[in-house]
Amino acid sequence: MHNFIGTYRLILQLIKKDFKQRFVGSYLGFWWAFIQPVITICIFWFVFQVGFKSQPVENVPFVLWLVTGMLPWFFISESVAGGTYSIMENSHLVKKIVFKVSILPIVKILSALVVHIFFMIVLLCIYLYYNIYPNIYWLQLFYYIGASIIIVTAVTYINSAIVIFFRDLGAIIGVLLQIGFWITPIFWNINMIPEKYITLIKLNPAYYIIEGYRGSLIYNTPFYSDFWNMVYFWCVTIALSILGIVIFKKLKPHFADVL
Repeated sequence: MHNFIGTYRLILQLIKKDFKQRFVGSYLGFWWAFIQPVITICIFWFVFQVGFKSQPVENVPFVLWLVTGMLPWFFISESVAGGTYSIMENSHLVKKIVFKVSILPIVKILSALVVHIFFMIVLLCIYLYYNIYPNIYWLQLFYYIGASIIIVTAVTYINSAIVIFFRDLGAIIGVLLQIGFWITPIFWNINMIPEKYITLIKLNPAYYIIEGYRGSLIYNTPFYSDFWNMVYFWCVTIALSILGIVIFKKLKPHFADVL
């Protein structure tokens, strides 16, 4: 119990440190982590709702449909990108014999989660502004947030361990995230593409998460409605989790030597 409390406090300290390092030198400090999402939403609202006068999707303003898809992607990409370098950025801690290196990727994910939750609160307030009120399907967001955390944790453990020995992986991950942003139905509806490509798009685990957010907030569909896609997502997640544990444990003893 004492070790658990100690680890919990250490994670909180590292999260605070992560926020401070990201915005060091600025007057508002870590508050920028919360100001930026609000500004981002305002920009998208103005561009698509006022400028382009985009048509509603499923009777929901386009900006809501868009931002609902962007939120989970921002969390996934920020967690993966930040978590990949989590160990390298804290090499001084890795070299300490008693330090639990395994918590470093988790710190980056939880740091991104704090911003994500704030972003979600802002989005839900906008839903209320458009007279779209909570229902039981909104509770599914906890399920999809949990699913997102599990899969990004698995991917981050793999990346953070390998990048120490193969530095080019960081750049490769950045490129893959950019590609993933555009091939994932965030700005566009999956029904717009030929049916023969839909199955290929659904192979991306991020698709399950993004459509889950929209299904919970917009379409009012239960999380098990796309049963086979759900099974596929969890099979991939479990496989990546096992692979992440194996790779991390195998490479961990050599971290201090390489760093």
